[in-house]
Amino acid sequence: MVEKILKLLQEEYPEIDFQASDELVDDGILDSLTLTGIIAVLTIEFGITIPYEEIIEENFNSIASMAKMVERLS
Repeated sequence: MVEKILKLLQEEYPEIDFQASDELVDDGILDSLTLTGIIAVLTIEFGITIPYEEIIEENFNSIASMAKMVERLS
């Protein structure tokens, strides 16, 4: 799951190094507009709905945390 999400996001956002940090949101690497796009990509690709309460920094700070969230919501 981690590799699949990493590949998807690298294709969508080639200018972002998703492996540069385990604090992508906290370090300011991902902004609100990018997060909105990531939510759309994950929703479409995995056929999930990401509820408002799941849109927290901890779920988007790393590819691993995004993968855990997607698995939990699948």
